[in-house]
Amino acid sequence: MILTSLGRSGLGLALAVGASALVPGAAWAAATPALLDHQAVLELDGAATSWILTSTALVLLMTLPGLALFYGGMVRRKNVIATITQSLGVASVVTLAWFIAGYGLSFGAGQPVGAYPAAEINQYIGSFQALFLNGVTPTTAHSLAPGLPEYLWIAYQLTFAIITPALIAGAFAERIKYSGLLLFTALWTLLVYAPICHWVWGGGFLGAAGVLDFAGGAVVHVNAGVAGLVCAIFLGARKGYGQETIVAHNPVLTMIGASLLLVGWIGFNAGSAWTADAIASVAILNTILAAMAGSLTWKIVEIIDKRKPSLIGVLSGLIAGLVAITPAAGLVDPKGAVIIGLASGPVCYAASVWIKKLLRYDDSLDAFGIHGAGGILGALLTGVFASAAVNGVAEGATVAKQAWGLGITIGWSAVATFVILVICKFTTGLRVSAEQEADGLDGHLHGEVLDPA
Repeated sequence: MILTSLGRSGLGLALAVGASALVPGAAWAAATPALLDHQAVLELDGAATSWILTSTALVLLMTLPGLALFYGGMVRRKNVIATITQSLGVASVVTLAWFIAGYGLSFGAGQPVGAYPAAEINQYIGSFQALFLNGVTPTTAHSLAPGLPEYLWIAYQLTFAIITPALIAGAFAERIKYSGLLLFTALWTLLVYAPICHWVWGGGFLGAAGVLDFAGGAVVHVNAGVAGLVCAIFLGARKGYGQETIVAHNPVLTMIGASLLLVGWIGFNAGSAWTADAIASVAILNTILAAMAGSLTWKIVEIIDKRKPSLIGVLSGLIAGLVAITPAAGLVDPKGAVIIGLASGPVCYAASVWIKKLLRYDDSLDAFGIHGAGGILGALLTGVFASAAVNGVAEGATVAKQAWGLGITIGWSAVATFVILVICKFTTGLRVSAEQEADGLDGHLHGEVLDPA
């Protein structure tokens, strides 16, 4: 499907880009190092800038401390520090990767390569000319958001890039080497996140074809969920998985983390309107509605299946609703948001409990079960409920377009993630030793342990 979408010239284009990357001077000799083609002179919108400043802080809150505590409460006591530390490690690596090349690859303008014009290159990749944010100044803005300083646009998009690989860490919790995690994160950010982000949001071929993703259903959640599934299968299950009961250390920590995620998600979804307007307003309402609907239906299914609703289950349903509404938040009316949220609980419960048990893979904290399955559901239902009356961008939305975009996202994420895992396995290594896993990662990898209970 990916090769088909690239067309007959895709292979030649890929080879040209690859060759030019090895000899950057030859490829970009004619390119001016001044303003990128996707830049504009800043026309400051104070209200929009204030809202995105706030939203940037809210989205960063989702990873630190939100996701760190959410995941930290669900692992065993001997791995709490390691799990929380992974979120900070991911944030650090992604931030520097974004500064060095990630932003340019995601949102820069492509330059000509050989016989291929810049417009064709830009369908698939951003700019190598924007390394180290070259050309960005206090008076520039990205053409997608001319009312925002480009530095703020870079920071806001960075927070999305941070949380995406941080979500993946839930799939291989309690068994990955810290060095392997850091290398994986750097490569994955540049080779998986940046291209998909560009295809959908940065002027690439998926966005141009009408694939809708308001705030990251495909770019963030499906991308992370699929990568997490590949990681879980590649690394193998935790020792004793399926043979002994693995109990969450502290559901209260998970509750605190989930609450921070819920609040931060307002910046994630409503901030994706890029200004304080009616679309941001409907996105906030839709986010809250879907989250509560997902929590309710997960609870109902869990009561039917296990007779008791667990706190972690109720919180998982909350996150499932948030994930599912993300691609649709500013594109559907509240009725559509409620339906999407209600559907997310049973679908994500099935993926996290029944399907995982049936196929016997160890997705430790249900990165695929919630983010992958919820993101796929939300993206498809966006094609059903997207309304031009809510957002004119929704005109012409179809399930077929959404499915096509999902197919490309899933294919690239799965294949590229597998290749990166192979590279990491034969360099830093990926899995801790059996002794380290049995004793817990906290003491072995970080030299710190929690006080005895």
